[in-house]
Amino acid sequence: MVLRHDRAEVVRDGKEGLPMTSTAPEIDSAHGILRLANAFCDAQALLTAAELDLFTVLHEGPATEEDIRGRLGLHGRGLRDFLQLLVALGLLEERNGRYGNAPGAERHLVGGRPGHLGGFLLGAKANLYPVWDGLAETLRVGLPRSAADGFAAMLEDLGELRRYVRMMEGVLQPLIPRIAEAIDWSRYGSVLDVGGCRGGLAGQLALAHHGLAGHVFDLPQIEPLFDEHMAELGTTGKVSFHAGDFFRDPLPRADVLILGHILHNWPLKQREHLVRAAFEAVAPGGVLLVHDRMLDDERANIDNLQASLIMALVTEEGSEYTIGELAELAGTAGFASVSHQPLDENETLVMCHKAGA
Repeated sequence: MVLRHDRAEVVRDGKEGLPMTSTAPEIDSAHGILRLANAFCDAQALLTAAELDLFTVLHEGPATEEDIRGRLGLHGRGLRDFLQLLVALGLLEERNGRYGNAPGAERHLVGGRPGHLGGFLLGAKANLYPVWDGLAETLRVGLPRSAADGFAAMLEDLGELRRYVRMMEGVLQPLIPRIAEAIDWSRYGSVLDVGGCRGGLAGQLALAHHGLAGHVFDLPQIEPLFDEHMAELGTTGKVSFHAGDFFRDPLPRADVLILGHILHNWPLKQREHLVRAAFEAVAPGGVLLVHDRMLDDERANIDNLQASLIMALVTEEGSEYTIGELAELAGTAGFASVSHQPLDENETLVMCHKAGA
């Protein structure tokens, strides 16, 4: 199926709409409605387990309730019910009074392992969970629950900045292998990740593709964290940091430019600016990669609608957007064609191709 938006051609890669895994809960009964109303209890159980680092402790081997109480320094009241709830949710397994990680928890909730989601979970508990209580007020007045100067204050607080960056990395981590396979990187010599934080994506791409020069463009406060992470990855000197503000400073030139989880922070006018700036920065024959939890007007995706509401709660004017809206911006900016593919059940990658010289 081919859709045309101005000068850009949109190729749907043979897929109708976005992949769907999030489904509406059963709400035909009072029990179903009450279960949905109490879904926040399940979320807090998971977030609390992550906060306690329970899954990392159990990675060492199954443990009894008393072992867990001692190793985590807990009082003990409510602990058995807490562990049993995690079992019922499929996060833990219990055999003969000993608790261990279920396979999904072992893959994604053990600290220090690839695919670890703990950074996001801790950030969600500290930052996202509280603001949802203000959804009604945001819907009434149109203002976010986060303070207008909160982001600027966070940039000057190294501890808060580290937590924020790790939260963003927790969202990105599962997507990195998909992005690494999305295009033929051997065709390109350089990649620029705009808003790339500590360089996790650019660093992994540089490690996977010899000869690919990695670049990160982000605010100057991020640079010390970038230097630390490049040393951890062993990519010091292979990935360069460019400090700046993408609304005031031109973007460095690159064959591939990435805007990941960036456009949803801003309203249409700023999105237009960023896509135009990306077009100017992408080398002839290069490509702009954009990934977000994009919306589909024809198919309601619960997870992505929740993500869009998060933007309303934490940004002045941000929201998720559709593939068609992005394609129109890309066509107006001058990109020759646009194609897209799913990165996972909820995330979409849009590839905006620039004509060669």
